[in-house]
Amino acid sequence: MAHRPGESEETEPVTTLDSELFIRRTFGTDPKKGCELLFRLYYKPMCTHATRFVYSREIAEDLVADIFYNFWNTQAFSQVQHSYRAYLFRSVRNRAYNYLMNELKKNDPLESALQQESASSDAPERMMQFEELYRKVDELVGTLPPQCQKVFIMNRFEGKKNREIADELHLSIRTVETHIGKALATLRSGLKDSWMWMALLAGMTDWPA
Repeated sequence: MAHRPGESEETEPVTTLDSELFIRRTFGTDPKKGCELLFRLYYKPMCTHATRFVYSREIAEDLVADIFYNFWNTQAFSQVQHSYRAYLFRSVRNRAYNYLMNELKKNDPLESALQQESASSDAPERMMQFEELYRKVDELVGTLPPQCQKVFIMNRFEGKKNREIADELHLSIRTVETHIGKALATLRSGLKDSWMWMALLAGMTDWPA
């Protein structure tokens, strides 16, 4: 979960750059094939990235699938001048942000206040806050004890059930539940001043485990 210093989802290793160059050439002759290659290359890492925001593998997969659908359907690929990876990962964050804000508007008592604010005037600022919250969550998960961090990542980011985790790590289900509870408590404590994440965390324990 926690990244090494200086590491970013948008940092492109040489092999990725080579792949993108090949894919860009493919788009020139067969756009459909180009989209298929991008899907194979980035679908899984995009889903993992999205899950870190929305805390649900299923929702993350839906968001990423929708991104690729629109990428093809609107021919957005023809507008990407530089990195496909940067474009796609930025799209993940935008979609995740919109999803979270829509969920909060439906469920949070601050709904009326949110609806009164101008989306056009505060969108850039809110996106920056969203990015900062993501980094904070990343840092907090990185402070968890190794076993606790592993259990939490397997549950919330990989979408594994408590029984699966218990069997794989040779732990009792009760121990798995304890680790997840400790991780959520750490996030709640570390994000107590961040109303957006607190509103989301409030419903986490009700989600299917």
